[in-house]
Amino acid sequence: MAVGETGDLVSVEWLAKHLGAPDLRILDASWFLPAQGRDARAEYEDEHIPGARFFDIDEISDSASDLPHMAPPVEKFISRMRAMGIGDGHRVVVYDSTGLFSAPRVWWLFRLMGKSDIAVLDGGLPAWKAAGHPVEDDLPLLRDRHFTARRDTTKVRDVTQVAAQVKLGQEQIVDARSPARFKGEEEEPRPGLRAGHIPNSLNVYYRDVLTRDGTMKSQDELRTVFQAAGVDLNKPIITTCGSGVTAAILSLALAVIGHRQVALYDGSWAEWGMYPDLKVVQG
Repeated sequence: MAVGETGDLVSVEWLAKHLGAPDLRILDASWFLPAQGRDARAEYEDEHIPGARFFDIDEISDSASDLPHMAPPVEKFISRMRAMGIGDGHRVVVYDSTGLFSAPRVWWLFRLMGKSDIAVLDGGLPAWKAAGHPVEDDLPLLRDRHFTARRDTTKVRDVTQVAAQVKLGQEQIVDARSPARFKGEEEEPRPGLRAGHIPNSLNVYYRDVLTRDGTMKSQDELRTVFQAAGVDLNKPIITTCGSGVTAAILSLALAVIGHRQVALYDGSWAEWGMYPDLKVVQG
């Protein structure tokens, strides 16, 4: 069952209309790069959409991995969702305080865990506030709920699978990083990583699928953006980026235009750029 208008993306008007629905759960998934010096949880506690819970992307991750915020084991995801009062039968809307930045990562995580009743709030908290809708600083009372999940391996790729596709070309690799980072013209924000991109990958900067106000572009505009970058929308796609956050924006954009054969490379450049035996292309 779809959460809202498209099933993957809902407007602030839709959320305002359904805000009090007993089966609806709202998540604030704000996340910032370390260099930004912002505290997402503190900002959530200061103001959030009424009833929203905070989804900590760094904490709800694989603590056994040295890579940043890798997808958690199913058991950990279930535990965290139960503790947050999210259960089977709930519809979930996730947003972030940037507009459309980190929320799609959580949308992807839910889909990775076999959950389809998850949508992203188009424009996030800025759009919500701009429309004159209320915010609050009260924290919701949480009650443990039964939550089941099952990992859908079609939604994710590891480094071995990506390396195989570099040679086979059955799945297109689409990088969401900026053109300068993709070409290796500027240093990576994480120290120790080489500059450049995965061989045979294509570049669709995540900001190019968004409007100036931080909402998703129209379906026709999205198709144009991907096709202009050389992406064949009839073939399977692997999205990638720096650490698996903005890659999910591309995954969401592809879902909006009906492309469902999409997986996300969870390790992304934080992994590929670290290993010297993996080839890197510049330019």
